[in-house]
Amino acid sequence: MAGRTGDGVAVGVIGLIDNKEVCMTQGRLSHVERRAALRRMAAEGVDVLVIGGGITGAGVALEAVARGYRIGLVEKADFASGTSSKSTKLVHGGIRYLPQFDFALVREALIERGRLVRNAPHLVRPLGFVLPLYAENKRPLGTPIVLPGGIGMSGLLRSGLILYDVMAGRLAIAGHKHIGAQKTLELAPALKAEGLRDGFIYYDGQTDDTRLTLTVLRTAAKRGALLANYAEVLGFDFDAPANPSAIRAARVRDALTGEAWVIPAKTIINAAGAFAGRIAAMAGESRIAIRPAKGVHLTLPREVLPTTEYAVVLPETPDGRLLFIVPWNTRVTLGTTDTPGGDLDRPVATDADIDYLINTANAYLRTKLTRAHVISAWAGYRPLISPAGSDGADTAKLSRTHVVVDGPGNMITITGGKLTTYRRMAQDALDSLARREGKPVAHPTEEMPLDGAEGYRACRAALSEAAGRFGWGADVINRLSQYGSEAGVILQWCAEDPSLAARVASDLPYIMAEVVYACRREMAVTLDDVLSRRLHLNFEDWSRGIEPAPMVAQMMAHELGWSSREIEAQVARYRDRLAEGM
Repeated sequence: MAGRTGDGVAVGVIGLIDNKEVCMTQGRLSHVERRAALRRMAAEGVDVLVIGGGITGAGVALEAVARGYRIGLVEKADFASGTSSKSTKLVHGGIRYLPQFDFALVREALIERGRLVRNAPHLVRPLGFVLPLYAENKRPLGTPIVLPGGIGMSGLLRSGLILYDVMAGRLAIAGHKHIGAQKTLELAPALKAEGLRDGFIYYDGQTDDTRLTLTVLRTAAKRGALLANYAEVLGFDFDAPANPSAIRAARVRDALTGEAWVIPAKTIINAAGAFAGRIAAMAGESRIAIRPAKGVHLTLPREVLPTTEYAVVLPETPDGRLLFIVPWNTRVTLGTTDTPGGDLDRPVATDADIDYLINTANAYLRTKLTRAHVISAWAGYRPLISPAGSDGADTAKLSRTHVVVDGPGNMITITGGKLTTYRRMAQDALDSLARREGKPVAHPTEEMPLDGAEGYRACRAALSEAAGRFGWGADVINRLSQYGSEAGVILQWCAEDPSLAARVASDLPYIMAEVVYACRREMAVTLDDVLSRRLHLNFEDWSRGIEPAPMVAQMMAHELGWSSREIEAQVARYRDRLAEGM
């Protein structure tokens, strides 16, 4: 690793690689900044302490710091370690909610989808979805009207797709198309031909959910937010003399060192997702009823489910959901389920979950899936809001809207919602705080580019020019383009040390420089942080990341100062977590 600079932080905005200019940005978010952030939060206090480092908490931190608040954020595990790394990785309006007449939710999500495409073009790409219609479909997309033999369904679906396009307004990605049965099979060759009556294409977006979360956090950090992962809130101190019910400070434990911190905060924003009820209970009686719903996905080789660059919608399932077949690198993602119950701390894809996905998909497929085709199965929990009297309701029928709840103490809880609407969720939470404080309401993040957006096209051009030098294919260029202008940093490191340009796994687009980036700029502090989230090897690699684990651990040791004993311990812990089902 000779020749690599110790930090790689750019002090300007231009770096030179083979006399080509590439954009480089300032900033770092490493294990050093993690400990410094905890120290500063405890010593100086914060205006707003955000609890939860998923996409919702990240959005709240960015919205708050953009409005001028002094912000701290703590997360009990790694950033995006819960639902925010286990989604279907779609930025979408939620077309299945149209038949449920949840027009407000769809409209809100479509607007936020358009803003994300505009504010983070390096992270969100338009994706076409092939929607087939079979003769046996009676309720495609959860249509409440049952029409025998599919009679009139084409017109019904077309009407819904027109409405979907119209509701997106000027932020629409592209209009839907009626393509018929033959073109449907050309674009989605995995589908069976028997019984296929018609087909459509509509458009939504695709993103790397973990990278989106980390990018929002990095954007907030560059504006002054203090962030710390592996910092668990254990309880609160209350302001007994003045107001017995008001929270004065949060008691936080550093999960890596065991060190205890007391962080004074004027306001607590609870953005802990499926765990929001636990946090609210620490402050008093919670007025929010969360019904966690487990979503399971399967990762499969693309050769088993041959796809073009289009995703496929399986339009009718036994529980009224949709299943998506989504291309992802050299893999395909199949999901998702919607089932209640289970251990929130260890979401697991059960045999029943896997069988449901395989059997439901096989009803539409030319080649039948088996368990032998499954590379990995993974699960996460959605924090659905349960209205009074709905305890027995099917979670698939619960709304995906979000709620903001004031109290108890000076806590604001924001929960529910979906990945696509994270920015609007944050906006509503901060609007609630502004009204409480009598401040004017402003929405600074509506037009705010996320870190890496400005100048990313120039960096993509630089990546293409560097590809021949480093032996990269289009898959690596596409992957590194997701860093936006931050890709210039990665290019510089590869130029200084060509060993960093090597792939981590031979058939996946991740390179060793990303391991360095994760440690220096994304606060990765364990092997699992890198293999399961920053690089997704746990979900995409046939070995689940076990084969490259020692090599990645060695690289991290160089960055984080691990001993040989710690390297062995990190690899062993990662293998143990795989054995436990993660």
